[in-house]
Amino acid sequence: MHKIVKDYYGKTLQSSADLKTSACCDSSTMPAWLKPLLARIHPEVLSRYYGCGLVCPSLLEGCRVLDLGCGSGRDVYALAQLAGPKGEVVGVDMTDEQLEVAKGHQDWHSEAFGFDNVRFIKGYIEKLDELNLEPGSFDVIVSNCVINLSPDKAAVLEGVHSLLKPGGEFYFSDVYSDRRVPDAVREDPVMYGECLGGALYWNDFLQLSKDAGFADPRLVEHRPLEITDDALALKAGNLRFFSATYRLFRDDELESACEDYGQAVIYHGTIPDNPHRFILDEHHVIETGRVFPVCGNTWRMLKDTRFADHFTFIGDFDHHFGIFKGCGSSMPFNESAPVESLPSPLSASGVVLASPAPAAKGGSCC
Repeated sequence: MHKIVKDYYGKTLQSSADLKTSACCDSSTMPAWLKPLLARIHPEVLSRYYGCGLVCPSLLEGCRVLDLGCGSGRDVYALAQLAGPKGEVVGVDMTDEQLEVAKGHQDWHSEAFGFDNVRFIKGYIEKLDELNLEPGSFDVIVSNCVINLSPDKAAVLEGVHSLLKPGGEFYFSDVYSDRRVPDAVREDPVMYGECLGGALYWNDFLQLSKDAGFADPRLVEHRPLEITDDALALKAGNLRFFSATYRLFRDDELESACEDYGQAVIYHGTIPDNPHRFILDEHHVIETGRVFPVCGNTWRMLKDTRFADHFTFIGDFDHHFGIFKGCGSSMPFNESAPVESLPSPLSASGVVLASPAPAAKGGSCC
């Protein structure tokens, strides 16, 4: 698969106009704050962009950032401006032609930015441990429509977990399917190169993430993908594909479910470009100045990370109130089951005893 990807992105594709689907291109609305960053990126770098989402999370100033499958460097050079002169952005890619474009314009970008805080490494994202990168040394790791191209996705997630600092974040966009992709689609060179053949079934992705140590993956945004080439659409059949952005936090204290400890947070409105609200994920849009109840995991995703200074935290972990309602899980027991539906109690001799009388409506049964 590595050879297929290298040939497709190094030789077959010469610009984003050569793509046959909307999978490997960013069709989402570009936020206003991103436009001036992209305006300072070399046109050739922009023309060789094949990402499927926006991978510029908030609050990157001074951070050490790693971009997996950086390609020609568009995201690296955008992130470099957000990280600033005190930060660093490292790009990793396996394709010579793409890295040649990225490195060839490095001096041009350092002059445009007024500082040089980027470097590029040739390597495989499944073998991050072979790239002389120090474990636990990155604040944020990103990737843009790349993990689907990897033949060993579990190794990628495990490597990311190892390289992140405690409280660090993996923020990435990729392509997912609504079911497991059959061999005929996965082994087709064009379907694979177009980021469809290697797409993970979404539920398999969640399990791989948890196996790698990311207990609570959070979906930030998603959109359905359109296969605009008729021949490829025929090959895809009933498969449905989606571009989705997830954020995974490295925090050993995160639980497998969202538990309720009676906690809440108040956002100060102080994160740059987020004065009115902070969006943690699709289900957590936190308005400035408003008391916002959260589960224990959400609390830790804010308290144990670079976001902590921008929130007031109410409560602690001293009291547990069960599962956090409306956060993806629920209690398996039916609280409204009628007493009559319960099996009749037996005496020690096996004789059926009289069933208890039902409690009065609205009363207790103590």
